[in-house]
Amino acid sequence: MNSFIDSIIEAITSVNNSINNFVWLTIGLWLLIGTGIILSTLTGFFQVTHIRHWLQKTIGSVFKKSSHNRKEQGSVSQFQALCTALAATIGTGNIAGVAAAIVLGGPGAVFWMWVAAFFGMMTNFSENILGIFFRRKNKEGEWSGGAMYYLQDGLGGKDRPKVLQILGRILAIIFAICAILASFGIGNMGQINKIVLNVDSAFFAKYNIPPLFGFIPIVPLVLGIIIMLISAIIIIGGVKRIATVAEMVVPFMAGLYILGAVAIICIHFGSIIPAFLSIFKFAFGVKAVAGGAAGAALKSAITQGCKRGVFSNEAGLGSSVMVHSNSDVKEPIKQGLWGIFEVFFDTIVVCSITAMVVLTSGYIDLETGLFIETEGVSDANLVAKAFGNVFGAPGEWFIAIAIFLFAFTTVLGWSHYGGKAIEYLINEKAVWVYRIIFISFMIAGALATSSLAWDISDTFNGMMMIPNLIGVLSLAPLVHRLTRNYIERKIRGMDEKPMLSYFPDIQEEHEQKVMAGEE
Repeated sequence: MNSFIDSIIEAITSVNNSINNFVWLTIGLWLLIGTGIILSTLTGFFQVTHIRHWLQKTIGSVFKKSSHNRKEQGSVSQFQALCTALAATIGTGNIAGVAAAIVLGGPGAVFWMWVAAFFGMMTNFSENILGIFFRRKNKEGEWSGGAMYYLQDGLGGKDRPKVLQILGRILAIIFAICAILASFGIGNMGQINKIVLNVDSAFFAKYNIPPLFGFIPIVPLVLGIIIMLISAIIIIGGVKRIATVAEMVVPFMAGLYILGAVAIICIHFGSIIPAFLSIFKFAFGVKAVAGGAAGAALKSAITQGCKRGVFSNEAGLGSSVMVHSNSDVKEPIKQGLWGIFEVFFDTIVVCSITAMVVLTSGYIDLETGLFIETEGVSDANLVAKAFGNVFGAPGEWFIAIAIFLFAFTTVLGWSHYGGKAIEYLINEKAVWVYRIIFISFMIAGALATSSLAWDISDTFNGMMMIPNLIGVLSLAPLVHRLTRNYIERKIRGMDEKPMLSYFPDIQEEHEQKVMAGEE
């Protein structure tokens, strides 16, 4: 019987690996980069040419009252929308994911992570402005937006040929289904599992606590129950409660992690320049390695860097659009600016700092780019060991706590994404059922030992990306028009009618407020 089950699991694993490689490596990453290049070109490389503008309107406005106010029922502030999106994107990928990219792809993977983020800024920007442009109010008075809606009403709009209307609707349904499935795996059980493993390893493993009834691990069970109860209080309160928690936790946890990481980098000051040089040295392969080996090294650096970068900031997946669309903003481009900042902060700032911690830790040979095999050290705990080498045991405890906060807020963010997908497929009332099921699955995540569920969820995550990018590419001309309209009005001071919504009634309502100077 066991051999039969093992053979089934092996078959599922094989099929999933094939689909995963096709989705992510064969078409996914190149579609992502290609989309980013096209959108960057159409918008005149907005992320560079207007860098001062989007920095002023995002991080530069954090201390202004307008970015925090919630002026509208059923919405959250622009800053809360950003924090909730960052809650879902800043996760274990920013710590263990970056270390894995360097161990598997060498220091050059960091360069390709930057490339993916550079173009990903405009992909995320485009997703967000389309999310705001095509959003609508649900029966509970809450904004609903996301890839489902711009696939349905944009790609499959009423003015489009019948075949595109059908295609848009089908792709919207596929996206929503994959978003729900991914929310249970990578957005829930996978994160809870990482929390439990790290906390157990850092604080309880040395006590050798015997399992309950001989087979149920007590620490994971207790941690799972505690996390489930805390999550229930927050998630059942809906997007406003999730956003409130994210607004408090995300800046704190990110700031504390950055301070600790920068301290380690400064202590290893002598390795900073060699570490930076190794990133560029290995970005295009190693001259000392000849023939096919050099090609394999280059391919590994590109795929690991781009894939981990996308895993980290989620640009192109269409996930964070669902919370950005809840913002009280009227101007689509304004929320798009926060999308640029989201990718910039997540990858260019947080992931880069983690990369420097790894490269200056002494566990990476900066001459060969290879991981130095050390007992008890792997890509999963490399950052924790680097902190431990400087701060002792408290350093490893700190990383365990950081991963706890990163992963926990990721769960909160994904609970909203899955809920919005359920709302699209069924209705608002079904979201309550989804939330209860979502919360209950946390126990399974705490007790799970198999990685197959996470691998399958990773595939669904990638399968969200393809219909989303098809929708974004099909609406690239609209992205161009929306961006040009904003630049002419807000940057060049020209007298132009604002483009604010796909729906005439929302366009008229928002236009009156924008023209009156309320935004």
